[in-house]
Amino acid sequence: MTVPAFEEYVPASDCTCAGCAAQRRTAAGALPVRYGGHPAAHGARRALVLVTAAGVVLSTGVAEAARAPGGRAAEATGAARTDEATMSVDPETLADEDDPLAPVDRDPDSPQGGPGPLRGTGASGPPSSTGTTLRKTSRAAIINRAKKWVSAQVPYSMNKYWSDGYRQDCSGYVSMAWNLPGNEWTGSLATYGKKIARAKLQPGDILLFHNPADPTKGSHVTIFGGWTNSTHTHYTAYEQTKPHTRKQTTPMAYWTNSAKYVAYRYKSLSSDSGVSTKAFPGAGKFGTGVSNTYVTQLGKMLADRGGKRFYKVGPGPGWGDADRRATRAFQQAQGWKGKEADGIPGPDTWHRLANGTGRDIPAAGSGSGRGDSNPASKFPGRGYFRPGRSNGHVDRLGKQLVKKGYGKHYQSGPGTRWTEADRRNVEAFQRAQGWRGGAADGYPGPETWRRLFA
Repeated sequence: MTVPAFEEYVPASDCTCAGCAAQRRTAAGALPVRYGGHPAAHGARRALVLVTAAGVVLSTGVAEAARAPGGRAAEATGAARTDEATMSVDPETLADEDDPLAPVDRDPDSPQGGPGPLRGTGASGPPSSTGTTLRKTSRAAIINRAKKWVSAQVPYSMNKYWSDGYRQDCSGYVSMAWNLPGNEWTGSLATYGKKIARAKLQPGDILLFHNPADPTKGSHVTIFGGWTNSTHTHYTAYEQTKPHTRKQTTPMAYWTNSAKYVAYRYKSLSSDSGVSTKAFPGAGKFGTGVSNTYVTQLGKMLADRGGKRFYKVGPGPGWGDADRRATRAFQQAQGWKGKEADGIPGPDTWHRLANGTGRDIPAAGSGSGRGDSNPASKFPGRGYFRPGRSNGHVDRLGKQLVKKGYGKHYQSGPGTRWTEADRRNVEAFQRAQGWRGGAADGYPGPETWRRLFA
């Protein structure tokens, strides 16, 4: 009896042979019919090889291929368990750079449109292609563009386009952040980047999972915003998902399909100057009488983060009062005081500027930094949040939880008296940061308070 055996051929994303290239082009234009694809194109998405027992001698290579999927599945499962390990450090003692957060969506339903031009009031252009000349951009610029959608809380949609012309799904979000000439999808974004190891991830890179068998099932992409713990098990992810754009601590590489995400770096990345932004050059490069390219680079980074108003001319290589005032404004925006905000950059100041993390310099008249313009952001102390306690801090906490989307346990209120509903809502917020165990006990500490009021 002849028993047919089927093997699915999936082209490698980085293979340059004619066969793989043809299959990638076919897959890119073959969205499922229910999402606008053509029935004929959809049928061409898979190449099936029929192998029969009659007259065919199966080689050991085919036998190995038949066994491979099970092995890969087992390997992926093991990797996912490893990648999704929880934080071992109490996050209340950490000081990373997360702001507006949203409830966790661990299994995003990510239908998306195909490659196409910008829409709406954004600049129009032809559908993108691998032959398009890529625009130069920097890590800081990528993160700053990503933050704009986070601040605007852009609603998720595969059919709608934001005012900048980009589609409001996960790949449209990355297309916007990378400043691509059109809207891409998870099946084509890799062509604009180069594959890198996860250990080499830096802010502005992406983590991409494309499911070629069914692009609308599980395919997703996030923007890497920096590690949130020393063991590199969690990172800050910027992503477009339901209900809207968010920035939050996420397990490496994602809540689901973790082992299948691939890290990519934009091909046309620049650092705005010939100076490397990776390593801090030392405090001696900055100060009265100093003139060098690092001062110019510092000024440009400060200008990109809201400090442009301090410079009437420049930035330039000669250190001046504008550099000192702009640096101090950035340091104060991080909540630093005293010697930590003396206007001379240290390793932490340089790192946040170079990698596009931390808080931007606020506009003139809006306060000098965190805590100065928002008294509620200063943690009042743990003693206010215990059973039976009643005070204004509890009421303020509850209202902020509701504002951030973590008020589902309130049947009435919130109010001034601490209740189990308050504790459960705080716990939900803490777990959304990726915290577990005692770090997610439902009682706010300094780090919970800081993130909640960021």
